[in-house]
Amino acid sequence: MTGKALGYHQSIEEIENILAKIESGESDINDLTAEIKRAAKLIQDCKQRLFRTEQEIEKIMKIDDSCNSIL
Repeated sequence: MTGKALGYHQSIEEIENILAKIESGESDINDLTAEIKRAAKLIQDCKQRLFRTEQEIEKIMKIDDSCNSIL
């Protein structure tokens, strides 16, 4: 995988692929640690994206609420 950041849905898809590979026994024991680290990194990235999105939505909702109170 390149250093380029994946989109949220691409990250989820890669996590699911890694999990399926591990669960099916396709993962070579030598690659298992790297795969788990990759999945953990992708999960962390997704959580951060969700948190930032939630913060942005809350900010928008506050602006909307303040505009409605003026009207």
